[in-house]
Parts: sequence; structure tokens; C-alpha cells
Amino acid sequence: MNLFGVRLVGLGPDTGRKLLLTVALVVALLVLRAVVGVVVGWAGLRRRAHEGTERARFWTRQVVNLMNAALLLVGLVSIWFDDPGRLGTAAGFVTAGVAVALQRVVMSFAAYCIILRGRVFTIGDRITMGGVRGDVVHLGFMQTAVMEMGEPPGEKGDPPSTWVSARQYTGRIVHVTNDKIFDTPVYNYTREFPFLFEEIHLPIRYDADRARAEAILLDVARRNTGDIVREATDALDVLRRRYFLPDDVALGPAVYWRLTDNWLEMSLRFVARERGIRPLKDRMSREILAAFDEAGLGLASGTYEIVGVPPLRVSVTRDA
Repeated sequence: MNLFGVRLVGLGPDTGRKLLLTVALVVALLVLRAVVGVVVGWAGLRRRAHEGTERARFWTRQVVNLMNAALLLVGLVSIWFDDPGRLGTAAGFVTAGVAVALQRVVMSFAAYCIILRGRVFTIGDRITMGGVRGDVVHLGFMQTAVMEMGEPPGEKGDPPSTWVSARQYTGRIVHVTNDKIFDTPVYNYTREFPFLFEEIHLPIRYDADRARAEAILLDVARRNTGDIVREATDALDVLRRRYFLPDDVALGPAVYWRLTDNWLEMSLRFVARERGIRPLKDRMSREILAAFDEAGLGLASGTYEIVGVPPLRVSVTRDA
């Protein structure tokens, strides 16, 4: 094939036709993807109030992306490898090269296929993966995007550290490669049992009315978590049908005592939804303090007595 009097080696009429068909295929798939995206977005606006619309839109996009990838692969093979013998040879070389050079990429895509089954996590789940905790906002072939949230003070560990001392958004979007599901545990807070057990620890003086303090804690917990316990009971029944769980899993609030050198530590244990834990604990803490004040109960605190002060000497020197 000649171009402006220059002979292009390796580019003949047949190759040029295949290039044009490849470009046309790519353009057609891009147009198809854009049209489907517009339709899905329009349907989402029409059904904005419908529960689960965002999740349905996400999975629609995933199906479209997979179909585009499959059509592109089949189209390229059909255009460029019309000879089965050549196809087998080329596939062998490509497979060997990919296995060596793109091992992490292959693992990430394999992990993506496993995640699509929905057993690990799905869009909207609250997870911890690869040291990042937050809500899954996007799932791609290679990476998962997570809206990061903070950690309570007792759970802060290695970097990257967060400045939010509760399970609320930090504002950062973190991208984690999908292959992390093969290397590290994936903690899912919402997939099968969307409830967490929480605790509030209070130091009670030994000379206080301990029975009254425990009754206040239980009363506050029952008022604020009664509906949650009923929901969690149904979810626990479903979980028992899938997994072996002991019969002593208690969902109702309970108070546990622990003796220390300075005070009696009462731990109020209760069940909470996986979201909204900080507002729940804030509301309960306010009610507990108000009830303690009304009952004349005070919280213990560490005090220190200074038994001696070293002598202080001041010397003044005057210049002659």
C-alpha cells in the first residue's frame, strides 16, 4: 500500500480494511454505551424516589460494560483472526505474555468476577478491604472505589490515619484494587447481618447506688434500641438458616461490671444498625447523663494528691 508515494510495509488493502472495521466496531460500541447510559440516567430520574434505583442503575452499567467488553473481544477476534491456526498461535503468545507481565491485572479482573457474584460485597455495602473502611460507591474491572469513613479512637491503627473519630465520612474517595480480596480479609458490615454490637463504658463510684445506675442504663438502651432489636431478631433468624450460630446470641441490652482500682466500670452492650451509630450513642449518652443527674449519681474520675513540693530557691545577683 502506497501513501504519498511511500510504500507502507505490512499495510495492504486487507489490513487497511480490517483497521477500518476495527475503528467502526469501537465507535459503535462507544455509541451504544453512551445511549444506554442516557437511557439508564433518564429512567433513574423518573424513578428517583423508588427504593433500590441507584443499585439497579449500577448493575445495569456493569452488565453493559461486560457486554461491550465481550462484543469487542469477539469482534476483534472475528476481524483479525479468520484462520483458526493463526488464532491458536496468537492466543498462546498472548496468554504467556499476560501471565508474566500482567499478573496483578489478571488477578484484579478475576476478583471482579468473584465480586460480581455478590457473595463478597456489592455497591452500597459498608466494608473494610485493604485497610480502608467505608461505603462502596463504584466497582470497576480493576478497582473498587470506597467513600472512606473514620474510625473510633479504640480502632485507630496504622497509617493512613483519619482525623474523624467516628464511623462517619472523611470526604476522601479511596481506590482499592480488586485483588485485595485474595490477600486480606474483607469485612462486610451490611451484606448478611446489617447490625453491630456496640458498647458504652461508664466509670461508677463504688459508693454510688450501683443498682440504680444499672437500671438507668438498661432503661435508656431499651427505649432507643427496641425497634432495632426486633429488626435484628428477624435478620438473625435468616442468618441462622445459612450459618451455624450458637443459641446464646442475645440481642437485648445488657450491662456488665468490671472491677478496677479506681471505680466500677459498667459496660452497656446493645445492638445498633450499621449506619447512624454516632447519633444513637450521642442521644443515649445525653439521656444517661440527664437521668444520672436526676438520681444524684455522679461519674468517677481519676484524682491525684500532691504530697510534697521540692524547695524553690531564688537568688538575685546585683551588678557592682
